[in-house]
Amino acid sequence: MGGVTTDRRGALRAAALLALAGPLATACSADGPDRARAPEPRPSAPPPAPGPRRFPGLPAQIEHGPRNNPRVALTFHGQGDPKIARQLLTQAEKAGARVTVLAVGSWLDRYPELARRILDGGHELGNHTLRHLDINQLSEAEAFAEITGCADRLRRLTGSIGTWFRPSRTQHASPLVQKLARRAGYPHVLSYDTDSLDFTSPGAQAVVRNSTSTVRGGSVVSLHFGYADTVAALPAVLEELARRELTAVTTTELLTS
Repeated sequence: MGGVTTDRRGALRAAALLALAGPLATACSADGPDRARAPEPRPSAPPPAPGPRRFPGLPAQIEHGPRNNPRVALTFHGQGDPKIARQLLTQAEKAGARVTVLAVGSWLDRYPELARRILDGGHELGNHTLRHLDINQLSEAEAFAEITGCADRLRRLTGSIGTWFRPSRTQHASPLVQKLARRAGYPHVLSYDTDSLDFTSPGAQAVVRNSTSTVRGGSVVSLHFGYADTVAALPAVLEELARRELTAVTTTELLTS
């Protein structure tokens, strides 16, 4: 009987040790290198950028917004040195301004990251043709390819064709180009009523003067990336607008507020 008791006690002791070791073994296995890890969540893609809007009652070619609104739209032709582009965006953001950038498609090919930089800053991004040719002088097929070529790049980078189309190398689009823009998905062509002439490199003071001497509520101002004069002039332009109690907003905000 004594031998049986000893064996039974040994069996009970072994069972207790196994019961204790089970959770420990499970814990060690979970923390070990062979643990099955849950897959890391993939970062969600940014939402598609806003697309074009139709503004009933406004012309096919828009030069300015409501004159009784103390807001203006600073619009930049998007091409040139990306460093200058970033400087101008940063200057605008420090002043609480939002701008509209009409990007050249070939420029986006070279600097695709700038599309997201513009949108992440709260600005608008639109279409300024694929290669920045004199679009009014092109054939119908060539002009349409210029518009859709840039639209395709915008769609690939941002999920939309952009908010606006502006013709290249001209203030006003011809009737044919307006028709082609509508066919490509842009209800309106964006022109302007105030020209900074910064692309002529007239000096920073001249850019300030050209941008502000005739500007008023509802104005759309034409500016450019790629020129040092514009970088030097923009803080003074924004300061003068603030002095006149004019707020720089995107073109869509100008027309919807």
